[in-house]
Amino acid sequence: MRFLKKLFSAFLLSVTLISGLSTMSVGQSSRDQLEKDKKANQDKINQIQGVLKKTSSQKNVNLKQLQVINSQINAQKKQIGLLNDDLKLLDRELATLGLERRKLDQDMERLKKEYAKMIYEASKRTTSLNNLIFLFSANTFNQFVLRYKYLKQYTDARQSQAKQMEALKVQIAAQHERITAKKTQQKTILDDRMAEAQKLSTMHEQKNAVVAELSKQESELRAELEKSRRQAAMLERSLKEIIERERRERLAREKAARERAERERAAREARGEEPAPVSEAEKLDLSGMTDEEVKLASSFTASKARLPWPVRGFVTDHFGRQAHPVLKGIIVDNLGVDIQTNAGEPVRAVYDGLVLDVNNMPGYGYVVAVQHGDYMTVYAKLKNASVRPGQRVKARENIGVVATNGEGTSELQFQVWKNTTKLNPESWLIRR
Repeated sequence: MRFLKKLFSAFLLSVTLISGLSTMSVGQSSRDQLEKDKKANQDKINQIQGVLKKTSSQKNVNLKQLQVINSQINAQKKQIGLLNDDLKLLDRELATLGLERRKLDQDMERLKKEYAKMIYEASKRTTSLNNLIFLFSANTFNQFVLRYKYLKQYTDARQSQAKQMEALKVQIAAQHERITAKKTQQKTILDDRMAEAQKLSTMHEQKNAVVAELSKQESELRAELEKSRRQAAMLERSLKEIIERERRERLAREKAARERAERERAAREARGEEPAPVSEAEKLDLSGMTDEEVKLASSFTASKARLPWPVRGFVTDHFGRQAHPVLKGIIVDNLGVDIQTNAGEPVRAVYDGLVLDVNNMPGYGYVVAVQHGDYMTVYAKLKNASVRPGQRVKARENIGVVATNGEGTSELQFQVWKNTTKLNPESWLIRR
């Protein structure tokens, strides 16, 4: 009986090891996310290449071409990084598979030894007569029953042991196939990484050629930069005037509402009436926003990093202060982000709001400002605008079409403000 208990323990251990193979699926979520990221980044690379092909068809090189090449290089570096992550994940998967394979081999050896013991025990009773003698030599009926159960359990255990050994053989073969497949996959990714690295080298050569060509145009670049700075300053002043105008109107509404509420309260007290419930006017916060505007601002805040992109494309010029891509020692300042796209792409509002202003400005084409409580999003460099001031818009609603300049560049300037503070739009948009 003690032998059967040992055998049963070995059986449980083998079942545990076999079921442990299901843990291989734990890393599947990491694998799925990695494949998703690789595909999304490859789609971005393809989109950048499409835009670059159109802009590079122009006779003269320009800064926008250089920005697209820089975006392409960054995306290519990311793709190589994702491939490196893929290789690391495969290394971990192979290590886990190898460990499981070793455990299965050990379990098979253990089962073989236990099975050999059973065969040896069985060889002592090679005939049915021996079994009958074993049964009928019992001193009592209870002992006879116990001996019968023992023989049955012994037979069942042998059959179960044989099945477990067959199952383990199948598992070992499957594990071998998994390891072989992973090694093949690893070789493919290594080849892909080498190919992507070669592409990156070609891109750097292309960038250096464009920079060298642009460096010959220093005087033109400086003149263009100065013009851009004047236009940006004009746009910033215009936006701040809009914000200030809206602030004054809010404060005026708040003051008038509170004065009305105060007069109504005084009149009720003069008549000896109970004080009136707090009015909507008195619910205005210190900034003069209504309950609806406060809720809108709060929900906009909660949507940080989850806002949809205003146009299909990729960022070529980031927010804030950064070095000029060609002119050494020159710092440029971007009010928002520049998103390059294809000609004729529709521009969409990123959130529900109220159109504050639609204007046509030098260097920026049509500019649409949409209010979201005490936030404001700005969409510049539009060919046309399909909304008007005072109109309410919904998230993802078309507000215009992106413009294409004389160099063939289709680009949206997108900004996010909170009152008079400029914010980094990339931290508000959903990650791509």
